[in-house]
Parts: sequence; C-alpha cells; structure tokens
Amino acid sequence: MGLLTNLKSSIARAASTLFAEEESKRIGIYGPPNAGKTTLANRIARDWTEHGDAVGPESHVPHETRRARRKENVEIERDGSTVTIDIVDTPGVTTKVDYTEFLEHDMEKDDAVRRSREATEGVAEAMHWLREDVDGVIYVLDSSTDPFTQVNTMLIGIIESQDLPVLILANKIDKEDSSVQRIRNAFPQHETIPLSALEGDNMDEVYDKIAEYFG
Repeated sequence: MGLLTNLKSSIARAASTLFAEEESKRIGIYGPPNAGKTTLANRIARDWTEHGDAVGPESHVPHETRRARRKENVEIERDGSTVTIDIVDTPGVTTKVDYTEFLEHDMEKDDAVRRSREATEGVAEAMHWLREDVDGVIYVLDSSTDPFTQVNTMLIGIIESQDLPVLILANKIDKEDSSVQRIRNAFPQHETIPLSALEGDNMDEVYDKIAEYFG
C-alpha cells in the first residue's frame, strides 16, 4: 500500500511540474550610461502593465540608475499570443566613473563623490546580473554617438560568450545626428532595430522583435 501511495505521489509531482506555468524570462536592459535604458523600461511598463508605473526616474545626468530595478510579469501581446517577461533595468556600464563629471551638473562635491561610488557599485551589480541572472538581453545604444567603444565591445562579447539572445536597439533616432547604420556597422553579427523610446517611434517593431527573440 505504501508503494502504491508513493507511486501516486510521484506521478502527481511529475504532472505538477510538467504542467506548471512557465516562469517569466528575465530580460536585462543593458548599455552605456545615458543610452535611454530607463526611458525604454518605463515605456514598456506604461504600454504593457496594468498601472503603468515607472520602473525608475529618467534624467540627463549620467548614472541616474545606480541599482538594478525589476518590473515583473510584463505581458506583451503580439499576433494573438502573449509573451511574459520580467524586465531588469540595469545601471549603465562604463570602465570608469569619475566624480568630476557630476560636478558639471551643479552637484556639490560630497554628492558627486557619493554618486560616483554608488554608480561604481551599480556597474558591478549589472555585471553580476549579466553573468548569473538574466535569460536574454536588450542592448540599448545612443544612435547619435559612436558605438564602437571598449565597453560596448566587451559587453557584447560577454553576452555572446554566455550564449544569451540579444536584441540591439539603436535609440534616440529623433536626434538630428542619429545614425542607425553606424551601429549596424559596429555589430553586423546582430540585428539592429531603430527607435526613439522618448517619442515612442517604431515601438511596434520593437515589441514584435521582443516577442520573436524572447518568446
């Protein structure tokens, strides 16, 4: 009798595992500082979550995001199907954080030093998420700046070595000096999608690609 009970229990556990709802995939939003990562995260949250709460504050000051922020169970509907993801807005990654760059934004020295320390810790946290805790990457670049930098090359290389799906977004196409082709030339091995997260330009294609890459 005990054997039969154990067998039934094992079958029940196996069935529960087999038909359990699949966990949301964690998609990290990565890129250098001021590329528009938080602006994108906020737009996704506004478009696809019930309350549309912002993921984090947006600012022209570098390193406004100094801790990773996560928005869970974002359901994106495309072509009659739903893709559920958790978006993780990560701090901008750079090789060096200098407190003097914050002084240019009318900060007191003590605030600038504190902010640079927090930003440095945020870079380390972003790298930890990349190596341990994300299932895919949305890589955001400012299309009005040169994408061929040490940081971008390093991060794309790490993403590739982790065998993570990556979608490259050429943001800020609303700027006059934007060049999407410059980003495509820098990373020809990956598809690049143009957008303006601020203005909402080309977001339909972005959502189609998110569903395709991560759904």
